[in-house]
Amino acid sequence: MPRRVLQGRVVSRAGDKTVIVNVERRVMHPLYKKFIRRSKNYAAHDEANAAKVGDVVSIRESRPYSKSKHFEIVAGE
Repeated sequence: MPRRVLQGRVVSRAGDKTVIVNVERRVMHPLYKKFIRRSKNYAAHDEANAAKVGDVVSIRESRPYSKSKHFEIVAGE
């Protein structure tokens, strides 16, 4: 089964080797048929501590690193 790959902006460097990535998606409103933005924060593993706040990064689903961290930053971005 393929892993999900999402793209978002780093909003926080929560701790050692962890970043918080805000991922925005556009969904159509069921009644008004207008596109609205929905966003969600994901905790992602950053092995090299390379991502800075404001960077646009790709994250990929991975094994659970902790209770809330089950994504990792895609290498080479």
